[in-house]
Amino acid sequence: VGEQVSLKCSFKSSSPITESLTVDWTYRPLTGGQMETIFHYQSVPYPTTVGKFKDRISWVGNVAKGDASIAIQSPVMSDNGTFICSVKNPPDV
Repeated sequence: VGEQVSLKCSFKSSSPITESLTVDWTYRPLTGGQMETIFHYQSVPYPTTVGKFKDRISWVGNVAKGDASIAIQSPVMSDNGTFICSVKNPPDV
């Protein structure tokens, strides 16, 4: 609580990394409910502009090195839940 937390995500792809590569991070609260997209990356990072993670997510990954990690600032206990990282690098999915 209170410190920056890194959510690690690494990937391997059989296709060359291009600007078509996308990264999506989704989140579902521990209490259940809807999955929500909290971060999108395609050439540049697109942190969410709505919801509880607004202005708190930063890109710390490097797709050239197979890293799609993000960081969350000022975490609180209510942020607890399931975080899913999804990387697509067409044609490799």
